[in-house]
Amino acid sequence: MKRNDRRTAAVLGGGLTGLTAAYYLLREASRQGVPLDVTLVEASGRLGGLINTLRRDGFHIERGPDSFLARKTPMIRLAEELGIADELTGTNPAARKTYIVRDGVLHLMPAGLYLGVPTSEDAFMETGLLSEEGKRRALEEKHFRPSDAGAGDESAGEFLERHFGPEMVDRIFEPLLAGIYAGDLYRLSLEATFPQFREIERRHGSLMAGIREARLAEPAQMQSGGEERSIGSVFLNFRRGLSTVTETLEARLKESGCVIRLGEKALSLSAGADEGRPVYRIRLENGEELAADAVAVALPAAEIARLLAPLADVSAMRNIPYLSVANVVFGYDAEGFDHPLDGTGFLVPRSEGRLITASTWTSSKWPHTAPPDKHLIRCYVGRAGEEENVELSDEEMIAGVYKDLKELMGLAAKPKFVEITRLRRSMIQYPVGHRRAMDAFLAELKRRLPGVVPAGQPFGGVGLPDCVAEGKRAAEEIVRWLAE
Repeated sequence: MKRNDRRTAAVLGGGLTGLTAAYYLLREASRQGVPLDVTLVEASGRLGGLINTLRRDGFHIERGPDSFLARKTPMIRLAEELGIADELTGTNPAARKTYIVRDGVLHLMPAGLYLGVPTSEDAFMETGLLSEEGKRRALEEKHFRPSDAGAGDESAGEFLERHFGPEMVDRIFEPLLAGIYAGDLYRLSLEATFPQFREIERRHGSLMAGIREARLAEPAQMQSGGEERSIGSVFLNFRRGLSTVTETLEARLKESGCVIRLGEKALSLSAGADEGRPVYRIRLENGEELAADAVAVALPAAEIARLLAPLADVSAMRNIPYLSVANVVFGYDAEGFDHPLDGTGFLVPRSEGRLITASTWTSSKWPHTAPPDKHLIRCYVGRAGEEENVELSDEEMIAGVYKDLKELMGLAAKPKFVEITRLRRSMIQYPVGHRRAMDAFLAELKRRLPGVVPAGQPFGGVGLPDCVAEGKRAAEEIVRWLAE
């Protein structure tokens, strides 16, 4: 490629995946000597997508996700490259307790659970969350053999019930794991949500045995550098909130010459050719048209389907549902506050019939989120089958959440302020067979539309490190293609 033969790339979507895609596009193009101009198009008036930190009166309030997994290192690597790794902070080591509700009472989660799987039989037998029969059935899982392993994809609920029985699914796995997706475990794909369970089953049969072995070997298998940055915490955030990473990405993109267009929705995408190479045209809502040699599409599944429908088979994208949730954050003065907040919070099984699905004692779990004389509690509303709760009025939602906190925690203190965030159609639900459908879709798209690369939650997972990895994947694929 001649040095003056500049190429252009468009990134559609300004969430974490899109920001990361634009950042790595510029970085990889520079490394490979590909002169590249990048334009990022975001339909809303702000960047960051679901990441949205509210900073007020000394509080750091996450209105979207509140942390990311330290063991998934793409976010840590990105923080290092951006020069903000020193701002990473972990959960409070003194706040180790987590509770699960049973019959309106908070029960301590058994010690030794790993994604709900017991690794300490003695601690598990002491829990009041399950009946004696339920506990005995769950511990029979240690006799599971590789020959009993399933074949192909199945729902996470069916898989876990085969291993541990229905009571364990209802009382522990459902609130713990479905809370990540706000979904129905019996509809969520195992391969797309917890693929490690299938791999352990194939190798060991028993999840209990496989996880115990893996945890013993974990220190020797940690990726180089990750253990230092994880600072001994399973979950990480930044001292000034998760928006630190998106704000830093925005600043670096502007410094690198990336054009950022806010409040402009991409209405359509069409394909043409110029001197034998593809050229893509993006029509914006304001009537303007952008031309690009390559396009990273970092949008929700329905938007990807809408843009690509005239050019490819998008039926797999249209089959991906999303759920709506809300979070309610209460801020308190420490004076007169009548609960010790002696842990990270609690989970609420569906069978309890409560408005809230979980509560994080945020200022206890994350000390950086509130001043020393204040407390912060975050509650979650909405899940599969209960989405109507997200549309309650502010008054109804606040009253319902306050009632649940009073009955479950005995908390009578009145909050000084309340922040409600409704995240409509924000929680992706991976149907059974999702992973193979996405692999086929990406392969077909690569043949039909070289240089058009969709990325994000439909393809790589829901965690923030997954979004970073997806943005980087899209960028590297595009730069490789442009370099050819």
